[in-house]
Amino acid sequence: MNRRDFLQGAGSVAGAGFLAGCARKLPVAAAAQGLAPLPFYDAVPTLVPIRAHEDRIFRITVCLRPFRPAGPRLEVERGGEKFIVHNYGHGGSGWSLSWGSATLAVRKAQEALGGSVNGKEVGVIGAGALGLTSATLLQRAGAKVTIYAKERAPYTRSSRATGGWTPDSRVSFESKAAPGFAEQWEEMARTSWSMYQSFLGMAGSPIEYTDRYSLWDEEGAGRTGPRKEEVAPDGTVLDFARYQNRIRDITAKGMDLPPGSHPFPTKHARRNTTLTFNVADYSRQLSTDFLIEGGKIEMREFQAPGDLALLPQKVIFNCTGYGARALWKDESLVPVRGQIAWLIPQQDVNYGLQFGTLNVLARRDGIVVQSSEQGEASGWNETNETPDRGEADRGVQALAALYARMAPAKKA
Repeated sequence: MNRRDFLQGAGSVAGAGFLAGCARKLPVAAAAQGLAPLPFYDAVPTLVPIRAHEDRIFRITVCLRPFRPAGPRLEVERGGEKFIVHNYGHGGSGWSLSWGSATLAVRKAQEALGGSVNGKEVGVIGAGALGLTSATLLQRAGAKVTIYAKERAPYTRSSRATGGWTPDSRVSFESKAAPGFAEQWEEMARTSWSMYQSFLGMAGSPIEYTDRYSLWDEEGAGRTGPRKEEVAPDGTVLDFARYQNRIRDITAKGMDLPPGSHPFPTKHARRNTTLTFNVADYSRQLSTDFLIEGGKIEMREFQAPGDLALLPQKVIFNCTGYGARALWKDESLVPVRGQIAWLIPQQDVNYGLQFGTLNVLARRDGIVVQSSEQGEASGWNETNETPDRGEADRGVQALAALYARMAPAKKA
């Protein structure tokens, strides 16, 4: 699609363009169809089209989500003279649940140590989402913390995350979740949500609110509710749990957009406003804050639990994500491969959209395009972290095809 022509009107939807005058025309367009118009203050804002071309892909990243059917492992284990606090296995919800999960992990450590970690030397294994937040909260509780990590951002798996607020993304199976996990999930989600509000407005916009548009043609295809149950190639029933309704009182309510009130070519559209993690800046800020407060980061790789005996700290937080499968021989961890194609960022593009198996989110550090071509079964139990250029190109082509469906504006 030629962006210049698009901006001049050739690529805009009749009666509701992406650009100037959109808010003024939207109520009229809806009323003309006998529909209740959106109020002026809630009209769809000006939206600039994404330049969806394969030659704008500047990198492709792959992440293995650490999924556990029963939910994340949050428990204290005694290993000789060491207290091992496990905090891993969050599937696609690591960033979203990190503060809440770390809060529970620190609480469990305090209980195991008689009520406090104040003044104690604590080691944290892993410098991803869970490691950084656990280390920060330990510092706030008075501990002296050293992070041991094989990799730091931008090389951690956490750095390859999509960056959206997805607190129940592949976090457990409905049928396998541990007793009381739904309540535990809710506590983690609410704690994390509250903490993220304190990052709003900071330099670099590490956390910000942006709009998402869910688009669909078939009736009911875009509605919220239980995820469609699917079966993986290995026969596993993928009944991923959905808990979002438990926190609907703290998150913005989605709005169905009537035809003529939005520029998209689908029969149905729904808008929601939620958090976006600009992971590059956010992880850098977490690391910097940790170091400013006297924390230490040491590059080290562990091959077996026995290696921890060499560490001087008696309290160790295990925040190794998918790495826990090998390190702790945790066969309950299942890798779920996820690939992202990164398009060059556009200053005026600050929204996301979901259409079919296509998920797109514009961040400050790039526009991520994820194409889950096999639906919920995409990447199930796959350990291959080699980028697939064909998959990346197909995702961008699908995005371009969506924009190409826009009806040309009628000439006066």
